[in-house]
Amino acid sequence: MTTSLADPPVAHPAPETPPGGRRPRSRAGRTMRGGKLAYAILALAVLVSAFPFYWTIVAASRSNADLARVPPALLPGRHLFRNFEAVVEEADIGKALVNSFIVSGSVTLGTVLCCTLAGFAFAKLRFRGRGALLAVTVGTMMIPPQLGVIPLFMLIAELQWAGRLQAVILPGLVSAFGVFFMRQYLVQSLPDELIEAARVDGASTARIFWSIVIPVARPGMAVLGLLTFMASWNDFFWPIVALSSSEPTVQVALRQLGGGYVNDQSVIMAGTLLGTLPVLLVFGLLGRQIVGGIMQGAVKG
Repeated sequence: MTTSLADPPVAHPAPETPPGGRRPRSRAGRTMRGGKLAYAILALAVLVSAFPFYWTIVAASRSNADLARVPPALLPGRHLFRNFEAVVEEADIGKALVNSFIVSGSVTLGTVLCCTLAGFAFAKLRFRGRGALLAVTVGTMMIPPQLGVIPLFMLIAELQWAGRLQAVILPGLVSAFGVFFMRQYLVQSLPDELIEAARVDGASTARIFWSIVIPVARPGMAVLGLLTFMASWNDFFWPIVALSSSEPTVQVALRQLGGGYVNDQSVIMAGTLLGTLPVLLVFGLLGRQIVGGIMQGAVKG
Protein backbone atom coordinates (compact mmCIF):
# COMPACT_ATOMS: atom_id res chain seq x y z
CA MET A 1 0.00 0.00 0.00
CA THR A 2 1.45 3.34 -0.99
CA THR A 3 0.85 6.72 0.57
CA SER A 4 0.55 9.78 -1.68
CA LEU A 5 2.25 13.04 -0.85
CA ALA A 6 -1.14 14.71 -0.39
CA ASP A 7 -2.12 12.42 2.45
CA PRO A 8 -2.02 14.14 5.85
CA PRO A 9 0.69 13.04 8.25
CA VAL A 10 -0.24 10.36 10.68
CA ALA A 11 -0.62 11.76 14.21
CA HIS A 12 1.10 9.65 16.81
CA PRO A 13 -0.67 9.36 20.13
CA ALA A 14 0.86 11.19 23.04
CA PRO A 15 2.63 9.00 25.57
CA GLU A 16 0.44 7.96 28.40
CA THR A 17 1.07 9.48 31.76
CA PRO A 18 2.23 6.80 34.18
CA PRO A 19 0.54 6.32 37.53
CA GLY A 20 1.43 9.07 39.96
CA GLY A 21 1.03 11.92 37.43
CA ARG A 22 4.74 12.26 36.51
CA ARG A 23 6.21 11.61 33.13
CA PRO A 24 9.72 10.23 32.81
CA ARG A 25 12.18 13.03 32.17
CA SER A 26 14.65 12.77 29.31
CA ARG A 27 18.37 13.11 29.84
CA ALA A 28 18.81 16.07 27.48
CA GLY A 29 17.44 19.38 28.71
CA ARG A 30 15.81 18.00 31.82
CA THR A 31 15.14 20.27 34.77
CA MET A 32 17.03 19.37 37.92
CA ARG A 33 15.09 19.99 41.10
CA GLY A 34 16.60 19.54 44.51
CA GLY A 35 14.75 17.98 47.38
CA LYS A 36 14.38 19.14 50.93
CA LEU A 37 17.75 17.69 51.92
CA ALA A 38 19.56 19.67 49.20
CA TYR A 39 17.94 22.94 50.31
CA ALA A 40 18.74 22.17 53.94
CA ILE A 41 22.40 21.59 53.09
CA LEU A 42 22.54 24.82 51.05
CA ALA A 43 20.92 26.79 53.89
CA LEU A 44 23.41 25.35 56.37
CA ALA A 45 26.33 26.22 54.06
CA VAL A 46 25.06 29.81 53.71
CA LEU A 47 24.74 30.18 57.48
CA VAL A 48 28.21 28.80 58.14
CA SER A 49 29.74 31.03 55.44
CA ALA A 50 27.94 34.22 56.50
CA PHE A 51 28.30 33.82 60.26
CA PRO A 52 31.90 35.19 60.48
CA PHE A 53 30.86 38.38 58.70
CA TYR A 54 27.75 38.68 60.89
CA TRP A 55 29.86 38.19 64.01
CA THR A 56 32.21 40.93 62.80
CA ILE A 57 29.24 43.31 62.62
CA VAL A 58 28.06 42.24 66.09
CA ALA A 59 31.51 42.60 67.65
CA ALA A 60 32.11 45.96 65.94
CA SER A 61 28.86 47.33 67.38
CA ARG A 62 29.50 46.16 70.95
CA SER A 63 31.84 47.28 73.72
CA ASN A 64 34.82 45.25 74.88
CA ALA A 65 32.94 44.36 78.09
CA ASP A 66 30.01 42.97 76.08
CA LEU A 67 32.34 40.68 74.14
CA ALA A 68 33.80 39.32 77.41
CA ARG A 69 30.42 38.13 78.67
CA VAL A 70 29.47 34.47 78.79
CA PRO A 71 27.40 33.71 76.80
CA PRO A 72 28.31 36.47 74.33
CA ALA A 73 25.73 38.73 72.75
CA LEU A 74 24.47 37.58 69.35
CA LEU A 75 22.66 40.77 68.30
CA PRO A 76 24.24 44.05 67.13
CA GLY A 77 24.69 46.78 69.73
CA ARG A 78 24.76 50.58 69.74
CA HIS A 79 28.52 51.25 69.77
CA LEU A 80 29.25 50.89 66.05
CA PHE A 81 29.86 54.57 65.25
CA ARG A 82 31.69 55.08 68.53
CA ASN A 83 34.05 52.26 67.59
CA PHE A 84 34.47 53.76 64.12
CA GLU A 85 35.53 57.03 65.77
CA ALA A 86 38.05 55.11 67.87
CA VAL A 87 39.44 53.51 64.71
CA VAL A 88 39.92 56.94 63.12
CA GLU A 89 41.64 58.25 66.26
CA GLU A 90 44.01 55.31 66.75
CA ALA A 91 44.96 54.81 63.10
CA ASP A 92 44.97 56.99 60.02
CA ILE A 93 42.34 54.75 58.48
CA GLY A 94 41.13 57.38 56.00
CA LYS A 95 44.53 57.74 54.37
CA ALA A 96 45.04 53.98 54.58
CA LEU A 97 41.79 53.37 52.67
CA VAL A 98 42.81 55.85 49.97
CA ASN A 99 46.25 54.25 49.66
CA SER A 100 44.74 50.77 49.48
CA PHE A 101 42.33 51.89 46.76
CA ILE A 102 45.21 53.40 44.78
CA VAL A 103 47.42 50.34 45.18
CA SER A 104 44.73 47.70 44.65
CA GLY A 105 43.10 49.56 41.75
CA SER A 106 46.41 50.12 39.96
CA VAL A 107 47.55 46.54 40.49
CA THR A 108 44.20 45.17 39.34
CA LEU A 109 44.05 47.24 36.16
CA GLY A 110 47.67 46.51 35.29
CA THR A 111 47.37 42.80 35.99
CA VAL A 112 44.14 42.36 34.04
CA LEU A 113 45.41 44.27 31.00
CA CYS A 114 48.92 42.81 30.90
CA CYS A 115 47.84 39.25 31.68
CA THR A 116 45.08 39.36 29.07
CA LEU A 117 47.56 40.59 26.47
CA ALA A 118 50.13 37.93 27.41
CA GLY A 119 47.46 35.23 27.61
CA PHE A 120 46.25 36.13 24.11
CA ALA A 121 49.79 35.92 22.79
CA PHE A 122 50.40 32.50 24.36
CA ALA A 123 46.99 31.18 23.31
CA LYS A 124 46.55 32.35 19.72
CA LEU A 125 49.78 33.83 18.33
CA ARG A 126 52.56 31.74 16.84
CA PHE A 127 56.12 32.80 17.63
CA ARG A 128 59.42 31.12 18.31
CA GLY A 129 59.97 29.98 21.91
CA ARG A 130 56.33 30.24 22.90
CA GLY A 131 56.28 26.93 24.77
CA ALA A 132 59.55 27.64 26.59
CA LEU A 133 58.43 31.10 27.68
CA LEU A 134 55.12 29.71 28.95
CA ALA A 135 56.96 27.00 30.88
CA VAL A 136 59.26 29.57 32.48
CA THR A 137 56.27 31.78 33.36
CA VAL A 138 54.39 28.91 35.00
CA GLY A 139 57.59 27.74 36.69
CA THR A 140 57.92 31.03 38.56
CA MET A 141 54.75 30.11 40.46
CA MET A 142 56.70 27.35 42.20
CA ILE A 143 59.15 29.80 43.80
CA PRO A 144 58.06 30.96 47.27
CA PRO A 145 57.52 34.74 47.21
CA GLN A 146 59.45 35.13 50.48
CA LEU A 147 62.67 34.26 48.63
CA GLY A 148 62.36 37.37 46.48
CA VAL A 149 61.75 39.87 49.27
CA ILE A 150 65.40 40.76 49.93
CA PRO A 151 66.49 41.28 46.27
CA LEU A 152 63.24 43.10 45.54
CA PHE A 153 63.75 45.44 48.48
CA MET A 154 67.35 46.06 47.38
CA LEU A 155 66.04 47.03 43.93
CA ILE A 156 63.38 49.29 45.45
CA ALA A 157 65.97 50.97 47.66
CA GLU A 158 68.28 51.47 44.66
CA LEU A 159 65.45 53.21 42.82
CA GLN A 160 64.73 55.31 45.95
CA TRP A 161 61.14 54.06 46.06
CA ALA A 162 61.20 52.78 49.64
CA GLY A 163 58.25 54.16 51.60
CA ARG A 164 56.33 55.13 48.41
CA LEU A 165 53.27 53.52 46.90
CA GLN A 166 55.01 52.63 43.64
CA ALA A 167 57.14 50.19 45.63
CA VAL A 168 53.99 48.13 46.17
CA ILE A 169 52.28 48.81 42.84
CA LEU A 170 54.93 48.02 40.24
CA PRO A 171 56.00 44.54 41.47
CA GLY A 172 52.39 43.37 41.27
CA LEU A 173 51.40 44.63 37.81
CA VAL A 174 51.87 41.17 36.24
CA SER A 175 51.37 37.74 37.77
CA ALA A 176 52.24 34.33 36.40
CA PHE A 177 48.90 32.98 37.61
CA GLY A 178 47.05 35.69 35.70
CA VAL A 179 48.92 34.95 32.48
CA PHE A 180 48.23 31.22 32.74
CA PHE A 181 44.60 31.83 33.74
CA MET A 182 43.86 34.11 30.79
CA ARG A 183 45.74 31.85 28.41
CA GLN A 184 43.59 28.88 29.39
CA TYR A 185 40.42 30.95 29.20
CA LEU A 186 41.15 32.28 25.72
CA VAL A 187 42.12 28.85 24.40
CA GLN A 188 38.61 27.63 25.25
CA SER A 189 36.55 30.76 24.54
CA LEU A 190 38.17 32.41 21.51
CA PRO A 191 37.72 30.49 18.21
CA ASP A 192 40.57 30.57 15.73
CA GLU A 193 38.06 31.16 12.94
CA LEU A 194 37.11 34.51 14.48
CA ILE A 195 40.72 35.69 14.40
CA GLU A 196 41.21 34.43 10.85
CA ALA A 197 38.11 36.29 9.71
CA ALA A 198 39.46 39.48 11.26
CA ARG A 199 42.78 38.92 9.49
CA VAL A 200 40.97 38.55 6.17
CA ASP A 201 39.20 41.85 6.80
CA GLY A 202 42.59 43.52 7.26
CA ALA A 203 42.56 43.97 11.06
CA SER A 204 45.91 44.29 12.77
CA THR A 205 46.87 42.37 15.91
CA ALA A 206 46.21 45.41 18.08
CA ARG A 207 42.76 45.89 16.52
CA ILE A 208 41.96 42.21 17.03
CA PHE A 209 42.95 42.49 20.68
CA TRP A 210 40.84 45.58 21.42
CA SER A 211 37.81 44.72 19.28
CA ILE A 212 37.59 40.92 19.57
CA VAL A 213 39.73 39.54 22.39
CA ILE A 214 38.64 41.93 25.15
CA PRO A 215 34.86 41.46 24.58
CA VAL A 216 35.28 37.68 24.54
CA ALA A 217 37.59 37.66 27.58
CA ARG A 218 35.47 40.05 29.69
CA PRO A 219 34.10 37.37 32.08
CA GLY A 220 37.55 35.92 32.64
CA MET A 221 38.97 39.40 33.14
CA ALA A 222 36.29 40.07 35.77
CA VAL A 223 37.23 36.92 37.68
CA LEU A 224 40.94 37.73 37.48
CA GLY A 225 40.25 41.32 38.51
CA LEU A 226 38.33 40.25 41.59
CA LEU A 227 40.98 37.76 42.67
CA THR A 228 43.75 40.28 42.10
CA PHE A 229 41.94 43.06 43.97
CA MET A 230 41.31 40.81 46.95
CA ALA A 231 44.91 39.60 47.05
CA SER A 232 46.30 43.12 46.76
CA TRP A 233 43.84 44.56 49.30
CA ASN A 234 44.60 41.85 51.88
CA ASP A 235 48.37 41.84 51.32
CA PHE A 236 50.24 42.59 54.52
CA PHE A 237 53.77 41.21 54.29
CA TRP A 238 55.22 43.22 51.39
CA PRO A 239 53.49 46.56 52.24
CA ILE A 240 54.78 46.49 55.81
CA VAL A 241 58.31 45.92 54.44
CA ALA A 242 58.23 48.44 51.60
CA LEU A 243 56.05 51.23 53.03
CA SER A 244 56.63 53.63 55.90
CA SER A 245 54.22 54.34 58.76
CA SER A 246 53.26 57.63 57.08
CA GLU A 247 51.97 55.85 53.93
CA PRO A 248 50.17 52.75 55.22
CA THR A 249 47.66 50.53 53.54
CA VAL A 250 44.59 49.23 55.36
CA GLN A 251 46.16 45.99 56.53
CA VAL A 252 49.22 47.83 57.85
CA ALA A 253 47.07 50.43 59.61
CA LEU A 254 44.91 47.78 61.31
CA ARG A 255 47.85 46.52 63.36
CA GLN A 256 47.84 49.82 65.22
CA LEU A 257 44.34 49.22 66.60
CA GLY A 258 43.39 47.91 70.01
CA GLY A 259 46.66 48.79 71.68
CA GLY A 260 47.11 48.98 75.43
CA TYR A 261 47.29 46.57 78.34
CA VAL A 262 44.06 44.87 77.20
CA ASN A 263 43.33 44.72 73.48
CA ASP A 264 40.03 46.36 72.58
CA GLN A 265 38.54 43.66 70.38
CA SER A 266 35.52 45.77 69.46
CA VAL A 267 37.73 48.49 67.96
CA ILE A 268 39.76 45.87 66.09
CA MET A 269 36.57 44.38 64.69
CA ALA A 270 35.32 47.83 63.67
CA GLY A 271 38.52 48.43 61.73
CA THR A 272 38.22 44.98 60.18
CA LEU A 273 34.68 45.80 59.09
CA LEU A 274 35.85 49.02 57.45
CA GLY A 275 38.55 47.09 55.65
CA THR A 276 36.10 44.43 54.43
CA LEU A 277 33.39 46.68 52.96
CA PRO A 278 35.39 47.75 49.85
CA VAL A 279 35.97 44.11 48.92
CA LEU A 280 32.23 43.45 49.14
CA LEU A 281 31.62 46.53 46.98
CA VAL A 282 33.99 45.29 44.28
CA PHE A 283 32.40 41.84 44.38
CA GLY A 284 28.98 43.44 43.95
CA LEU A 285 30.20 45.36 40.90
CA LEU A 286 31.91 42.37 39.26
CA GLY A 287 29.55 39.66 40.46
CA ARG A 288 27.34 39.81 37.38
CA GLN A 289 30.31 39.38 35.06
CA ILE A 290 31.60 36.48 37.17
CA VAL A 291 28.27 34.65 37.14
CA GLY A 292 27.95 35.33 33.42
CA GLY A 293 31.38 33.83 32.83
CA ILE A 294 30.51 30.75 34.86
CA MET A 295 27.25 30.26 32.97
CA GLN A 296 28.99 30.81 29.63
CA GLY A 297 31.49 28.09 30.45
CA ALA A 298 28.74 25.78 31.70
CA VAL A 299 26.65 25.90 28.50
CA LYS A 300 29.56 25.90 26.06
CA GLY A 301 29.24 22.81 23.93
